[in-house]
Amino acid sequence: MAGQMDGKVILITGGTNGIGKVAARELAKQGAKIAIVGRNPSKTRDVVREIKKESGNDDVDMLIADLSVISEIRGTATEFRERYNRLDVLINNAGAFFSERKNTPDGYERTFALNHLSYFLLTNLLLDMLKDSAPSRVVNTSSGAHTMTKGLDFDDLQNEKSYSGWGAYGQSKLDNILFTRELAKRLEGTGVTVNSLHPGFVNTGFGKNNSGIIGAAMNLFTPLLGRSPEKGAETIVYLASSPEVEGVTGKYFSDKKEIGVSAAARDPEQAKRLW
Repeated sequence: MAGQMDGKVILITGGTNGIGKVAARELAKQGAKIAIVGRNPSKTRDVVREIKKESGNDDVDMLIADLSVISEIRGTATEFRERYNRLDVLINNAGAFFSERKNTPDGYERTFALNHLSYFLLTNLLLDMLKDSAPSRVVNTSSGAHTMTKGLDFDDLQNEKSYSGWGAYGQSKLDNILFTRELAKRLEGTGVTVNSLHPGFVNTGFGKNNSGIIGAAMNLFTPLLGRSPEKGAETIVYLASSPEVEGVTGKYFSDKKEIGVSAAARDPEQAKRLW
């Protein structure tokens, strides 16, 4: 099939559910070659079949990894390199909310590990491919939740002193924007652009993995108040494919429009220190 993204190679994390799944499908409809990263082999296989059928595009591939684990992020990058010789768009979209604090096998708090470290490490491991494929793009899913924190506490990035699920989540989304802005600076002149986005409050599986009051509240209110995954995915697709943002970098978008960020997210010193 031919389309706007015909021949382009796109890697998307968190591509088996919600906005990631919809974005993968819509970009496949535009003719792109899609590789989605998922944790569950059976579910990921089913999603690949579904996207192929709905998009009419058979160039949909899958990689299996738990992106909260450093070795599996490295394995994803290695496997991707073995299968592809270019990368036109990297969409860092995997993320979750955890009401209880737990560490990953590497010893990192899991919100920080999945929502930020996976973005940072996977992008850096594939950066040479992005440069070689330029003009290319990195799209980072952040959130308006970044405004819930006034700045990073570098003495307690792992939230060991005190833990709040929403606090850790908000901090990770601030991390995403700081990472985006710092990476954009470092990539000036390379032809690789980097932007982040707020998808809105979306009716997906987000937060429903939690037990107790939090899980019950998410299951009750998300269907009532959340926008559709199709609406939530629009800005991801826009940043990945639209000619309108060719050359635009280091910005933050919502509903396909550039918007402002919090003072903490604009702090270049915090961005450098986080890096």
